[in-house]
Amino acid sequence: MKTSVHGLHHVTAIAGDAQENLDFYVGIMGMRLVKKSVNQDAPDTYHLFFADAVGNPGTDLTFFPWPAMPPAKLGIGFTVEVPFAVTRGSLAYWQERFAQTKVAFEKIETRFEEKVLPFKDPHGLQLALVETDDARQFVPWEASPVPSAHQLRGMHAVRLWERALQPTEMLLTQIMGFSHIGTEAGWHRYGVDGGASGKIVEVKELPQERRGQWGTGGVHHVAWRVKDSAEEMTLRNAIVQAGLWPSEQIDRFWFKSVYFKEPGGVLFELATDGPGFERDEKLAQLGEQLILPPWLEPQRQSIEAALPPLEMPRTQM
Repeated sequence: MKTSVHGLHHVTAIAGDAQENLDFYVGIMGMRLVKKSVNQDAPDTYHLFFADAVGNPGTDLTFFPWPAMPPAKLGIGFTVEVPFAVTRGSLAYWQERFAQTKVAFEKIETRFEEKVLPFKDPHGLQLALVETDDARQFVPWEASPVPSAHQLRGMHAVRLWERALQPTEMLLTQIMGFSHIGTEAGWHRYGVDGGASGKIVEVKELPQERRGQWGTGGVHHVAWRVKDSAEEMTLRNAIVQAGLWPSEQIDRFWFKSVYFKEPGGVLFELATDGPGFERDEKLAQLGEQLILPPWLEPQRQSIEAALPPLEMPRTQM
């Protein structure tokens, strides 16, 4: 039986100060805070989910704010950049917005015939905006400070550094359903389900590079979409057969997850498309209250006492 993922589900990164993280992604990037929760494995820290208006899979960049951690170190076995999709013609708007809001950005470049604007968030996370006409599962957020025509449509791709290409390529192409669709400037691009925006991973082989290290401004893990629990467990079995060591299936309440390190060391997750973020909040109220999964609800008082206060950004350009 052929196994496959269906594109990016979410990317989780490590932030510094939680309020700075919220101010940037809502106030400047115009994303919606669709879930304010806690790290289920370390509930003394937030888990903040930024996405489109409804939290569609593939639009969701999430953060663990750990301000006491040292900065991340880029290296092999590490996700080194998260490019987001924007509509064609949007980069001029974003250059002007970044200049006005003092966001560090670089010159526009061309990658795989796509116009790309690299930039960093306040804690050093390497991001990019990529112009594309590809259709996306995306709902604009009406309350965003960014006009709907220029809002982030979701993750376009992820970029990985690896010591050796072949073991990662074998996992991608033989187990996860990807095909090699191009090589440029040392980057190998792989696509799944047709390889359109949101269904891409790019890998660069750097045999002499040091190993990457988690920290603020770094990616913690990359989650890939699976349709449901049955498809997830079939893929989990294939990963076991390939000699890797996936976790058991973990219920994250809004989706079910399986975690494993790909051969080069990047932490991957398989995440089901549902039940989704409306399971415990109405769509109009997403992100307004601290939401805990049912098994953490008895600890709400102590959890809330340990978390810093958060306010939605007051100044939205």
